[in-house]
Amino acid sequence: MIRVGVVGAAGRMGQIVCRAVAEAADLRLSAAVDRSHVGESIGPIIGHPDLSVPITDELDRLLEARVEVAVDFTHPDVVMDNVRWCVEHAINLVVGTSGITDGDLAEIRAMLGEEGGESHVIVASNFALGAVLMQRFAAVAARFFPAVEIIELHHDGKADAPSGTALSTARALLAGRGAEYRAPTAETVPGSRGGDVEGVRIHSVRLPGLVAHHEVIFGGQGQTLTIRHDSIDRSSFVPGILMAIRAVATLPGLTVGLEPLLDLPPQP
Repeated sequence: MIRVGVVGAAGRMGQIVCRAVAEAADLRLSAAVDRSHVGESIGPIIGHPDLSVPITDELDRLLEARVEVAVDFTHPDVVMDNVRWCVEHAINLVVGTSGITDGDLAEIRAMLGEEGGESHVIVASNFALGAVLMQRFAAVAARFFPAVEIIELHHDGKADAPSGTALSTARALLAGRGAEYRAPTAETVPGSRGGDVEGVRIHSVRLPGLVAHHEVIFGGQGQTLTIRHDSIDRSSFVPGILMAIRAVATLPGLTVGLEPLLDLPPQP
Protein backbone atom coordinates (compact mmCIF):
# COMPACT_ATOMS: atom_id res chain seq x y z
CA MET A 1 0.00 0.00 0.00
CA ILE A 2 1.54 3.31 -1.12
CA ARG A 3 0.74 6.28 1.08
CA VAL A 4 -0.09 9.29 -1.13
CA GLY A 5 -0.47 12.98 -0.40
CA VAL A 6 -2.00 15.43 -2.87
CA VAL A 7 -0.89 19.07 -2.95
CA GLY A 8 -3.57 21.22 -4.54
CA ALA A 9 -6.11 18.65 -3.35
CA ALA A 10 -9.17 20.92 -3.58
CA GLY A 11 -8.51 22.12 -7.13
CA ARG A 12 -10.09 20.64 -10.23
CA MET A 13 -7.29 18.19 -10.96
CA GLY A 14 -6.48 17.72 -7.29
CA GLN A 15 -9.98 16.40 -6.57
CA ILE A 16 -9.74 13.99 -9.49
CA VAL A 17 -6.38 12.70 -8.23
CA CYS A 18 -7.70 12.34 -4.67
CA ARG A 19 -10.70 10.38 -5.90
CA ALA A 20 -8.56 8.10 -8.07
CA VAL A 21 -6.15 7.39 -5.23
CA ALA A 22 -8.98 6.75 -2.77
CA GLU A 23 -10.52 4.22 -5.17
CA ALA A 24 -7.28 2.37 -5.99
CA ALA A 25 -6.82 -0.86 -4.03
CA ASP A 26 -3.03 -0.47 -3.74
CA LEU A 27 -2.95 3.22 -2.79
CA ARG A 28 -4.00 5.13 0.32
CA LEU A 29 -4.90 8.82 0.37
CA SER A 30 -3.08 9.92 3.50
CA ALA A 31 -2.83 13.72 3.18
CA ALA A 32 -4.58 16.57 1.38
CA VAL A 33 -2.89 19.97 1.14
CA ASP A 34 -4.58 23.08 -0.21
CA ARG A 35 -5.05 26.75 0.62
CA SER A 36 -8.83 26.43 0.38
CA HIS A 37 -11.28 24.32 2.40
CA VAL A 38 -8.75 24.16 5.24
CA GLY A 39 -10.10 22.09 8.12
CA GLU A 40 -12.67 20.27 5.98
CA SER A 41 -12.30 16.62 5.06
CA ILE A 42 -11.50 15.92 1.43
CA GLY A 43 -13.78 12.85 1.51
CA PRO A 44 -17.17 14.55 1.05
CA ILE A 45 -15.70 16.88 -1.57
CA ILE A 46 -14.67 13.95 -3.78
CA GLY A 47 -17.79 11.88 -3.21
CA HIS A 48 -16.42 9.66 -0.43
CA PRO A 49 -18.15 10.94 2.72
CA ASP A 50 -16.70 8.17 4.88
CA LEU A 51 -13.12 9.14 4.03
CA SER A 52 -11.67 11.29 6.80
CA VAL A 53 -8.59 13.13 5.50
CA PRO A 54 -8.53 16.75 6.70
CA ILE A 55 -7.35 19.45 4.32
CA THR A 56 -4.43 21.52 5.61
CA ASP A 57 -2.35 24.31 4.12
CA GLU A 58 0.86 23.00 5.70
CA LEU A 59 3.26 20.76 3.77
CA ASP A 60 4.45 19.35 7.10
CA ARG A 61 1.30 17.23 7.03
CA LEU A 62 2.99 15.08 4.38
CA LEU A 63 5.60 14.08 6.94
CA GLU A 64 3.09 13.61 9.75
CA ALA A 65 1.03 11.31 7.51
CA ARG A 66 4.14 9.33 6.47
CA VAL A 67 3.46 10.06 2.82
CA GLU A 68 5.65 8.10 0.41
CA VAL A 69 4.57 9.85 -2.80
CA ALA A 70 3.30 13.41 -3.10
CA VAL A 71 1.39 14.57 -6.18
CA ASP A 72 1.49 18.28 -7.06
CA PHE A 73 -1.30 19.93 -9.05
CA THR A 74 -1.03 23.51 -7.84
CA HIS A 75 0.05 26.65 -9.73
CA PRO A 76 3.19 27.67 -11.65
CA ASP A 77 3.88 30.38 -9.05
CA VAL A 78 4.28 27.90 -6.18
CA VAL A 79 5.14 24.54 -7.69
CA MET A 80 8.92 24.91 -7.42
CA ASP A 81 8.66 25.78 -3.72
CA ASN A 82 6.73 22.54 -3.23
CA VAL A 83 9.31 20.58 -5.23
CA ARG A 84 12.15 21.99 -3.13
CA TRP A 85 10.34 21.09 0.08
CA CYS A 86 9.64 17.51 -0.99
CA VAL A 87 13.20 16.93 -2.18
CA GLU A 88 14.62 18.38 1.05
CA HIS A 89 12.38 16.04 3.05
CA ALA A 90 13.09 12.92 0.92
CA ILE A 91 9.51 12.50 -0.35
CA ASN A 92 9.02 11.08 -3.84
CA LEU A 93 7.09 13.51 -6.02
CA VAL A 94 4.91 13.43 -9.13
CA VAL A 95 4.45 16.90 -10.65
CA GLY A 96 1.56 17.62 -12.99
CA THR A 97 1.50 21.39 -12.54
CA SER A 98 2.09 23.18 -15.84
CA GLY A 99 4.69 25.88 -16.34
CA ILE A 100 7.83 23.94 -15.40
CA THR A 101 10.70 25.43 -17.44
CA ASP A 102 14.01 23.98 -18.63
CA GLY A 103 15.66 26.04 -15.91
CA ASP A 104 13.37 24.50 -13.31
CA LEU A 105 14.25 21.00 -14.54
CA ALA A 106 17.95 21.81 -14.26
CA GLU A 107 17.38 23.04 -10.70
CA ILE A 108 15.50 19.86 -9.79
CA ARG A 109 18.34 17.69 -11.14
CA ALA A 110 20.86 19.69 -9.14
CA MET A 111 18.76 19.48 -5.96
CA LEU A 112 18.37 15.73 -6.29
CA GLY A 113 22.13 15.38 -6.63
CA GLU A 114 22.79 17.59 -3.62
CA GLU A 115 20.31 15.67 -1.46
CA GLY A 116 21.87 12.31 -2.30
CA GLY A 117 19.06 10.93 -4.42
CA GLU A 118 16.74 10.07 -1.53
CA SER A 119 13.83 11.64 -3.39
CA HIS A 120 12.74 10.68 -6.90
CA VAL A 121 10.75 13.08 -9.10
CA ILE A 122 8.56 12.64 -12.19
CA VAL A 123 7.56 15.82 -14.04
CA ALA A 124 5.03 15.40 -16.83
CA SER A 125 3.36 18.11 -18.88
CA ASN A 126 0.52 15.75 -19.78
CA PHE A 127 -0.59 12.50 -18.15
CA ALA A 128 -2.93 11.39 -20.93
CA LEU A 129 -1.34 8.33 -22.52
CA GLY A 130 -2.70 9.38 -25.92
CA ALA A 131 -0.80 12.67 -25.65
CA VAL A 132 2.44 10.77 -25.00
CA LEU A 133 1.83 8.69 -28.13
CA MET A 134 0.94 11.83 -30.10
CA GLN A 135 4.36 13.26 -29.27
CA ARG A 136 6.11 10.02 -30.24
CA PHE A 137 4.30 9.80 -33.58
CA ALA A 138 5.00 13.47 -34.30
CA ALA A 139 8.71 13.03 -33.58
CA VAL A 140 8.83 10.23 -36.16
CA ALA A 141 6.97 12.30 -38.77
CA ALA A 142 9.27 15.29 -38.22
CA ARG A 143 12.02 13.58 -40.22
CA PHE A 144 9.89 13.54 -43.35
CA PHE A 145 8.22 16.96 -43.51
CA PRO A 146 9.87 20.36 -44.02
CA ALA A 147 7.27 22.39 -42.09
CA VAL A 148 5.13 21.99 -38.98
CA GLU A 149 2.95 24.05 -36.67
CA ILE A 150 1.24 23.24 -33.37
CA ILE A 151 -2.21 24.35 -32.25
CA GLU A 152 -3.09 23.79 -28.60
CA LEU A 153 -6.53 24.49 -27.17
CA HIS A 154 -7.37 24.65 -23.46
CA HIS A 155 -9.99 25.92 -21.05
CA ASP A 156 -9.91 29.62 -20.26
CA GLY A 157 -8.70 29.04 -16.69
CA LYS A 158 -5.31 27.69 -17.75
CA ALA A 159 -2.52 29.69 -16.13
CA ASP A 160 0.11 29.46 -18.87
CA ALA A 161 0.45 29.68 -22.65
CA PRO A 162 1.64 27.83 -24.56
CA SER A 163 0.90 24.60 -22.75
CA GLY A 164 3.72 22.49 -21.36
CA THR A 165 2.62 19.72 -23.71
CA ALA A 166 2.94 22.00 -26.73
CA LEU A 167 6.44 23.02 -25.66
CA SER A 168 7.56 19.45 -25.05
CA THR A 169 6.03 18.44 -28.40
CA ALA A 170 8.03 21.17 -30.11
CA ARG A 171 11.21 19.85 -28.48
CA ALA A 172 10.35 16.31 -29.61
CA LEU A 173 9.84 17.56 -33.17
CA LEU A 174 13.18 19.34 -33.16
CA ALA A 175 14.95 16.29 -31.73
CA GLY A 176 13.31 14.05 -34.35
CA ARG A 177 14.24 16.42 -37.16
CA GLY A 178 17.73 17.16 -35.88
CA ALA A 179 17.60 20.76 -37.09
CA GLU A 180 15.63 23.96 -36.68
CA TYR A 181 12.55 24.69 -38.74
CA ARG A 182 12.23 27.94 -40.65
CA ALA A 183 8.66 29.19 -40.67
CA PRO A 184 7.41 32.36 -42.40
CA THR A 185 7.24 35.28 -39.98
CA ALA A 186 5.27 37.90 -41.94
CA GLU A 187 2.17 39.09 -40.09
CA THR A 188 -0.16 42.05 -40.35
CA VAL A 189 -1.39 41.78 -36.76
CA PRO A 190 1.49 41.26 -34.29
CA GLY A 191 1.33 37.82 -32.71
CA SER A 192 -0.94 36.30 -35.32
CA ARG A 193 1.76 33.83 -36.36
CA GLY A 194 1.93 32.47 -32.80
CA GLY A 195 4.93 31.82 -30.60
CA ASP A 196 8.23 30.67 -32.09
CA VAL A 197 10.21 27.74 -30.66
CA GLU A 198 13.22 27.39 -32.98
CA GLY A 199 10.97 27.74 -36.01
CA VAL A 200 8.08 25.66 -34.67
CA ARG A 201 5.06 27.97 -34.46
CA ILE A 202 2.70 27.35 -31.53
CA HIS A 203 -0.82 28.81 -31.47
CA SER A 204 -2.69 28.87 -28.15
CA VAL A 205 -6.48 28.95 -27.91
CA ARG A 206 -8.26 29.58 -24.60
CA LEU A 207 -12.03 29.09 -24.47
CA PRO A 208 -14.61 27.89 -21.96
CA GLY A 209 -15.83 24.39 -22.75
CA LEU A 210 -12.41 23.07 -23.77
CA VAL A 211 -10.28 20.70 -21.70
CA ALA A 212 -6.93 19.90 -23.37
CA HIS A 213 -6.37 19.47 -27.11
CA HIS A 214 -3.17 19.36 -29.17
CA GLU A 215 -2.84 19.30 -32.93
CA VAL A 216 0.41 18.93 -34.86
CA ILE A 217 0.08 19.83 -38.55
CA PHE A 218 2.89 18.90 -40.93
CA GLY A 219 3.17 20.31 -44.43
CA GLY A 220 5.04 18.93 -47.42
CA GLN A 221 4.90 18.91 -51.19
CA GLY A 222 1.24 18.44 -52.14
CA GLN A 223 0.22 17.01 -48.75
CA THR A 224 -0.39 17.63 -45.08
CA LEU A 225 -0.38 15.28 -42.12
CA THR A 226 -2.32 16.04 -38.93
CA ILE A 227 -1.74 14.26 -35.62
CA ARG A 228 -4.23 15.28 -32.94
CA HIS A 229 -5.02 14.28 -29.38
CA ASP A 230 -8.10 15.38 -27.44
CA SER A 231 -8.73 15.08 -23.73
CA ILE A 232 -12.47 15.56 -23.58
CA ASP A 233 -12.57 14.92 -19.83
CA ARG A 234 -9.97 15.37 -17.11
CA SER A 235 -10.42 11.71 -16.19
CA SER A 236 -8.20 11.00 -19.23
CA PHE A 237 -5.22 11.92 -17.05
CA VAL A 238 -5.98 9.39 -14.30
CA PRO A 239 -4.32 6.24 -15.76
CA GLY A 240 -1.07 8.11 -16.36
CA ILE A 241 -1.11 9.71 -12.91
CA LEU A 242 -1.64 6.38 -11.19
CA MET A 243 1.11 4.86 -13.32
CA ALA A 244 3.50 7.61 -12.22
CA ILE A 245 2.59 7.24 -8.54
CA ARG A 246 3.29 3.51 -8.67
CA ALA A 247 6.55 3.90 -10.62
CA VAL A 248 8.26 6.95 -9.14
CA ALA A 249 10.03 5.05 -6.34
CA THR A 250 11.70 2.82 -8.95
CA LEU A 251 13.02 5.66 -11.12
CA PRO A 252 16.05 7.37 -9.53
CA GLY A 253 16.60 11.07 -10.08
CA LEU A 254 14.40 13.14 -12.37
CA THR A 255 12.14 11.58 -15.00
CA VAL A 256 10.62 13.98 -17.53
CA GLY A 257 7.41 12.83 -19.19
CA LEU A 258 5.63 9.51 -19.10
CA GLU A 259 7.33 7.93 -22.09
CA PRO A 260 10.08 6.30 -19.97
CA LEU A 261 7.30 4.47 -18.07
CA LEU A 262 5.85 2.95 -21.25
CA ASP A 263 7.21 -0.12 -22.98
CA LEU A 264 7.74 1.63 -26.31
CA PRO A 265 10.30 0.59 -28.93
CA PRO A 266 13.43 2.76 -29.15
CA GLN A 267 13.17 5.90 -31.25
CA PRO A 268 14.21 5.11 -34.85
